[in-house]
Amino acid sequence: MSLADELRAKLIRNFNTAQTEPFERAPRYSEQFACLTDGTAARKLGCSLSIVAPGKQACPYHLHHHQEEMFIILEGTGTLRVAGELLPIAAGDVITIPAGPEYPHHILNTSDAPLKYLSLSTREYPEICEYPDSGKHYAFTRAEPGKQRFAAVHRADSKLDYWDGEP
Repeated sequence: MSLADELRAKLIRNFNTAQTEPFERAPRYSEQFACLTDGTAARKLGCSLSIVAPGKQACPYHLHHHQEEMFIILEGTGTLRVAGELLPIAAGDVITIPAGPEYPHHILNTSDAPLKYLSLSTREYPEICEYPDSGKHYAFTRAEPGKQRFAAVHRADSKLDYWDGEP
């Protein structure tokens, strides 16, 4: 393999030719998904492609405590639910979501055609996400190659005492 081929493999991904994987959780969630930074040299940025089916969404309403996100709408129209408001979005829109409790968010495909967008994020770990609609918290770390990452989901009313199980 030439140096040019090695560099291309480490540095370049094409979202038009990326192999997507389906994700389905009826009745609300349905998307085709591809992580564009897996296997690249990227360390601090993540990027993925989402194609959300009409009338569906890719994830629950949530907020990040450490990671910032940016969404670039490539095709279609939909709705950004952010901070309790519903904002129309369309191809060409660039959406920035800072970390913190002020901007819980998710993207809804409220149209009758697929909604295609890029999700970019900072890779800041450990991360804690909150889900205002369900009252959950999700704490996780990044997985190192060949190792399992730490991940825990709980609700505030089900948490353990700090000393639980300690001698």
